Amino acid sequence: MERLLVIAWNDCSKCVEYAVYVDKIIRGAKPGDLPVEQPTKFELVINGKTAKALGLTIPQSLLIMADKVIE
Repeated sequence: MERLLVIAWNDCSKCVEYAVYVDKIIRGAKPGDLPVEQPTKFELVINGKTAKALGLTIPQSLLIMADKVIE
């Protein structure tokens, strides 16, 4: 059985920024001196197939908020 609900960070727009961090570290910067950033964009995915297999009904209000619903 698969996951019923996932809230995950999914923002590849930060990939370039992460590459810059790695470059700075390779060039000698101390990782502890670099600023810490946390994800600001999250994705809500609901697996309708798993909900059905478990006999669960996902409220419409939650389905509307979901970024993706797997049927």
